[in-house]
Amino acid sequence: MTDTTTTAIEIPGYKAGTWVLDPAHSEISFSVRHMMISKVRGSFSVSSATIVAPANPLEVQVTASADAASINTKDEGRDTHLRSGDFFDIETYPTIDFVSTGVRVAGDDFLVDGDLTIHGVTKPVTFELEFGGFGTDPWGNYKAGATAKTVINREDFGLTWNAALETGGVLVGKDVTITLDLQGSLQA
Repeated sequence: MTDTTTTAIEIPGYKAGTWVLDPAHSEISFSVRHMMISKVRGSFSVSSATIVAPANPLEVQVTASADAASINTKDEGRDTHLRSGDFFDIETYPTIDFVSTGVRVAGDDFLVDGDLTIHGVTKPVTFELEFGGFGTDPWGNYKAGATAKTVINREDFGLTWNAALETGGVLVGKDVTITLDLQGSLQA
């Protein structure tokens, strides 16, 4: 059996170097059950992200931060509540942070393991990564695109506020799907 944690792999178009996220072409989005009958979707602005890519793609290191105050669910009242101490408590915990701890291959999938910090609580998570590809834009910048997805239990991060419904169940689901749509530029 091949040890994919140390064996170099080849990805067409991959270039070693430091990649910086392009916030105009990147988004952090999430979805969570609402009233147990539908989903609420929202997004955060990425404040910073850096990918240090050595020759072996399985040794990539990622650090990223999102501005918790930038939460947008298209409902200002709900967003204000989400910024409060009941949820993100943005005065105390202004950012949501991710630091990778490893990259691995599982079958045809790339998995990025790391530590996610929300509301001052750090937990290990694994993102499933789908490469979009590589290319040069009209201004000569070498770009990479990818989508990464994971599911977390929000209560594991101290986000426990909820309300019981008369019909049974609760207002806000526990499982939150996080999707990262990312584009980055290789620094010269």
